[in-house]
Amino acid sequence: MSGLRQSILEWIRIIGNHSGCHQRPERSFFHKGRQFPVCARCTGVTAGQLAALMAGFLGRIPASLSLALLSIMGIDWGLQEADIKESTNRRRFITGFLGGFGLFSLYITVLH
Repeated sequence: MSGLRQSILEWIRIIGNHSGCHQRPERSFFHKGRQFPVCARCTGVTAGQLAALMAGFLGRIPASLSLALLSIMGIDWGLQEADIKESTNRRRFITGFLGGFGLFSLYITVLH
């Protein structure tokens, strides 16, 4: 792996760790035998945030929709934390994406 790529992945891992990501292997994606630097939910959150930034150029997302998307992630997390239903990495990614999109859509609305 190139030095620059390794450095970028290490920075993502450090940022993820300091942002509250647990980086647990069983809740993370793997590619070619290497663990992603953040868990599946945080990967989804990051992708959702980037998508919201792009969508922000097209128009505003209603705050009610943003809050609903953010709530979906919270509900999935809460069900898992309460040991009611174990989430899967796929579901963590999807709900993380929705939550990240909702959160950044709210930021864009407030800052715009």
